[in-house]
Amino acid sequence: MSAELGQFALVLALTLALAQGVLPLMGAARGNGDWMAFARPAARGQCLFVAIAFACLTQAFVSNDFSVLYVVQHSNSALPLPYRIAGVWGGHEGSILLWALILGGWSVAVSFFSRHLDEPTRARILGVMGLVSVGFLAFILFTSNPFSRLLPAAPDGQDLNPQLQDPGLIFHPPLLYMGYVGTVVAFAFAIAALLAGRLDAAWARWSRPWATVSWCFLTLGIALGSAWAYYELGWGGWWFWDPVENASLMPWLVCTALLHSLAVTEKRGGFRMWTALLAIIAFALSLLGTFLVRSGVLTSVHAFATDPSRGIYILGFLITVIGGSLLLFAWRAPRVGDGSRFELVSREAMLLVNNLLLLVACAAVLLGTLYPLLLDALGLGKLSVGAPYFDSVLVPLMAPALFLMGVGPLTRWGGEPGLDLARRLRWALAVSLASAMLAPWLMGGWSALVGLGLFFAFWIFATTALGLARQLRRRGHESLWLRLRQQPRSYYGMLLAHCGLAVFIVGVSLVKGYEQERDVTMEPGLSTTLAGYEFRFDGVRRQRGPNYQADVATLRVLQGGQAVATLQPERRLYTASRNPTPMTEAAIETGLTRDLYAALGEPLGGNRWVVRVYYKPFVAWIWWGCLCMALGGLWAVLDRRYRPRLVAAAQAAPGGVAARVAPGPAAALPKRVRR
Repeated sequence: MSAELGQFALVLALTLALAQGVLPLMGAARGNGDWMAFARPAARGQCLFVAIAFACLTQAFVSNDFSVLYVVQHSNSALPLPYRIAGVWGGHEGSILLWALILGGWSVAVSFFSRHLDEPTRARILGVMGLVSVGFLAFILFTSNPFSRLLPAAPDGQDLNPQLQDPGLIFHPPLLYMGYVGTVVAFAFAIAALLAGRLDAAWARWSRPWATVSWCFLTLGIALGSAWAYYELGWGGWWFWDPVENASLMPWLVCTALLHSLAVTEKRGGFRMWTALLAIIAFALSLLGTFLVRSGVLTSVHAFATDPSRGIYILGFLITVIGGSLLLFAWRAPRVGDGSRFELVSREAMLLVNNLLLLVACAAVLLGTLYPLLLDALGLGKLSVGAPYFDSVLVPLMAPALFLMGVGPLTRWGGEPGLDLARRLRWALAVSLASAMLAPWLMGGWSALVGLGLFFAFWIFATTALGLARQLRRRGHESLWLRLRQQPRSYYGMLLAHCGLAVFIVGVSLVKGYEQERDVTMEPGLSTTLAGYEFRFDGVRRQRGPNYQADVATLRVLQGGQAVATLQPERRLYTASRNPTPMTEAAIETGLTRDLYAALGEPLGGNRWVVRVYYKPFVAWIWWGCLCMALGGLWAVLDRRYRPRLVAAAQAAPGGVAARVAPGPAAALPKRVRR
């Protein structure tokens, strides 16, 4: 009866979500305290029932209940237990249920960590999140039910997609969904502020940690997906510009702009409407990614569904939610002031230009992703848009953004003479140029693109160090340790995130500039040389796994006659799969400055095999950089000014920065320059 119990739990969750979405919003509009107070218990109850449904589906997978159609389609009795559990979100229906569960979890988190907010604001935030939950729960119940019965029951399942039988499936979708769904919190805060007509520093201060946590999860999810593709697909790349990969990159770009815009709104009272618009766009792009993956408009290893009716539902939901949000934004925007004024050479100006560059980059990715799909849908032919387009468009856009990333933190709020800023940055510029000129020669040869990438990486490192030194010099009479401790955690989080991006740039620049690969035909005893390493082929043996058979090759790697690694790439055949297809399992030896990568190809007969070997310098720095960025964001969230008691006190203090809707435009705040 687990399937029926799960179905009933989803119906109850939908009922509570509908109540959560309607009653608190009506209560806030009418000033009814009882209706507003219903928001928190409704959010927690809704999450509880979705969790019960998710547990029921998990139980069906674990117990091999092949009377449930979804279990038959995505599991098998020979599937190892960890993949049976992860198989719950290995298909469309279960992944949407995971989405709803995570959305419920975010709602519960908001209900617990929003006690400092006034009752109408909390009711509006949870009400908006409840309406979003209604959309997804209705989507599950009416178009994507994971509890549909199959009678009579199947003798066994059709197995999980072989490409998903990897530890990456256990961690990547939940992390990515935490980031995707997390954008709804900043969206709900923005809509609640627009409904109330109140866009102030307190709103920005409490939106910022939620947006930051969502950005961190999105960063980790994208990085893990990239690493998973790198070692699982056997092609040696870390980003393919697949439409579904792009669907996760676009909200990340907008969320990055949102974080910096929230900083201006919190500290200076500026960019208020721009910040609200970014929150709406970030959530819109998350819904767009859902549409691309589940509508059947594209074919991808990441895509879940091919049923057009599901795509029509999501498209209608996207138009309703985002269209209504933009109408609300258009209604409120003329009534809110512009906030504080600033000069051309100011931190606000640098952040605004960076925001615009990130938005244009996102638009370029959106165009490259949707234009081929639109041409195909209109019957105008097929067009392939790949790395050449994205590289040629994004590099000119991101280069000035990276330069301004180093300038912005060293620029004063409000404005300052440009000559003063130039003097402050001259040594960082000199160090960056010298390092970028010399470093490529150490790698074996000059490359303009490598030099450009390393210049921006060293520029970020140098300006980060310069900024920290300036911060510490402000209290020169105190001990160094005390000065280090007095810096806020948000500042250190910013430094770590910026340095993480610099590490990422180093990895991307060096691996694209100096990677090497070779396809060779090998038989036992033969060897090939690549980048100073000798790969010696010792043969292939047959090995049986829990639900597959594998040919496992052994490659000994030597450098200067000394053994440095043994690689064992595999070629697997999953026998329980619906359409057994050989799958490549690459073997990778990872070091601090390089990866040695081998993939086993087709057998040619007579113990001869096609083998592909790669030398990937500094490729691991790509993912280490992403990890540093995410850790920097999480460290910033721990800043003491985001603690509820301190924020509540700040809200109650007189003289706070606020912008309320008035009959006419609000007066701008006076210009102030912090020296």
